[in-house]
Amino acid sequence: MSGTPTGMQAVEAVRPLAAEHAAVYGYGVVGGRIADERRDEAREAYDAHVRGATRWSGPCGLGAAPVAAAAAYALPFPVPDAAAALRLAA
Repeated sequence: MSGTPTGMQAVEAVRPLAAEHAAVYGYGVVGGRIADERRDEAREAYDAHVRGATRWSGPCGLGAAPVAAAAAYALPFPVPDAAAALRLAA
């Protein structure tokens, strides 16, 4: 990318941060429903996505401000139990 960034380049620059925010939310749901024997794995994934959000939250250099996390995100399907939580984590 050379020259002045376009609006689309700025949008693309913040997309990874938005994805990390959504993953952190999703793993919060997973952690509340996952079976005890998988909880450590879910916590590690949650922590990895928090680190990813931190990494992407700095200035992107394209004139786009970092996006804030939403209070909630729409999940791709209901997550009422451990089996559904495992599917969401996958």
